[in-house]
Amino acid sequence: MQKIVVQGGHKLNGRIKINGAKNSAVALLPAAILADSKVTIEGLPDISDVDILASILEDIGAEVNLKNNESITIDPKNIESIPLPNGKVKELRASYYFMGAMLGKFKQAVIGLPGGCFLGPRPIDQHIKGFEALGAKVTNEHGAIYLRAKELKGARIYLDIASVGATINIMLAAVKAKGKTIIENAAKEPEIIDVATLLTNMGAKINGVGTDVIKIEGVDELHGCKHTIIPDRIEAGTYAIAAAAIGEEILIDNVIPEHLESLLAKLSELGVMIEQKDDQLLIKTQKKLNSIDIKTLVYPGFPTDLQQPLTALLTKAEGTSVIVDTIYSARLKHIDELRRMNANIKVESGSAIINGPVQLKGAKVTASDLRAGAALVIAGLMAEGKTEIYGIEHIERGYENITEKLVALGAKIWRENMSEKEIVQFKNK
Repeated sequence: MQKIVVQGGHKLNGRIKINGAKNSAVALLPAAILADSKVTIEGLPDISDVDILASILEDIGAEVNLKNNESITIDPKNIESIPLPNGKVKELRASYYFMGAMLGKFKQAVIGLPGGCFLGPRPIDQHIKGFEALGAKVTNEHGAIYLRAKELKGARIYLDIASVGATINIMLAAVKAKGKTIIENAAKEPEIIDVATLLTNMGAKINGVGTDVIKIEGVDELHGCKHTIIPDRIEAGTYAIAAAAIGEEILIDNVIPEHLESLLAKLSELGVMIEQKDDQLLIKTQKKLNSIDIKTLVYPGFPTDLQQPLTALLTKAEGTSVIVDTIYSARLKHIDELRRMNANIKVESGSAIINGPVQLKGAKVTASDLRAGAALVIAGLMAEGKTEIYGIEHIERGYENITEKLVALGAKIWRENMSEKEIVQFKNK
């Protein structure tokens, strides 16, 4: 087991390239099994979630060729509908996309309840509601979800909440169903458009993606294709926040600025200088930052995945800032860790209230989830002294080569093996 060590206070400068979107990749790989021939997905992020999904694909009979950890070719011709009740599916939440994909391909699936970061209750009731509307019988047996259908038929499905996971999962199940499916109150995230683009390239008939009403006309067959993943807006946002926190001038390559409008608006409100180009962002930090208020909302609102990294930056702002996460109200576990680093933050009625500016101090902290880990890395870069971050397996789920990328910008950050004593303390925490 390893930890990340950060020697804070070193200014960042230079250029960084953003990888393909993690939240697209984890849906695109399961989606590929719906094809009858080879699917190639390019621009993959080299992260542990992709490795786990590739391994699951091999477990169910797919021939998987991963090239330079950037491109994957999936041949689904020998895939079998075998149960996936536990094991790898419990290592990441996105394993639930095999529910929709397997149901769409085989009219049956057995999938264990998904794992991933614990961010409070994240039920899959909207997914199940969609599957049942399409004609599947869904039961929970011995901790696994069983989906069975004689035939899938198009239906009108209204989502009670605009869930990204449910929207994608229902699309996966519906593209080969008989007749027309209409998803109302659908989520609008760019990653949904990315998945729909793959499915359309495979021969699916999908309209309205990016709006709150998606219409799908079922087809009998889907064929292979090539697809390039969109840039990761959350990775881009994380590095933009780091640039604002401790950078001088950083150019961020391979971004779609339109996907980051809510963050860029808030960074501008903070006082950060931003120049936008076609697929680049130039971030120039300022000595004085203003306090701001944030409320996370479904896209195109402020993303919940960036509220934790932004919390670290707001410790530098003058005055009182407030963050309200309306998506995952329990996504505040990073607050206690930031307090260990001298942050002046309190939690009231599910809101984080940050008073600044304060000088963060190095400390031993633990990443409770993926984006909390990113927040602690940014805090460590800002802090005086040395910060040791445990639980880095969470960070590696979503950020490719984060230490190497930051070193290239001038950070003093590295990985170290944990001592036996540290391992015991971490496991007992």
